[in-house]
Amino acid sequence: MMKTLDRLPLGTLVMIALTLGLAPFVPEPHVWQKLKMLVAGTLTRPVDIFDMLFHGVPWLLLIAKLGRQASLSRG
Repeated sequence: MMKTLDRLPLGTLVMIALTLGLAPFVPEPHVWQKLKMLVAGTLTRPVDIFDMLFHGVPWLLLIAKLGRQASLSRG
């Protein structure tokens, strides 16, 4: 799994997170809307859960990649 993460280009992950991770941009990004629903306890419909995963995975991959790079650079 880590080898696969290492092979993903950082620039590509940033672009995916900024486009798919934030789409649609108006009135607010879906991932932000779903996070607010999660905190409020209203994220119950399967379509909303799928939507949160769909828009959240790019951010999780980017965070994992940055964390992996930081841990490798420390030695």
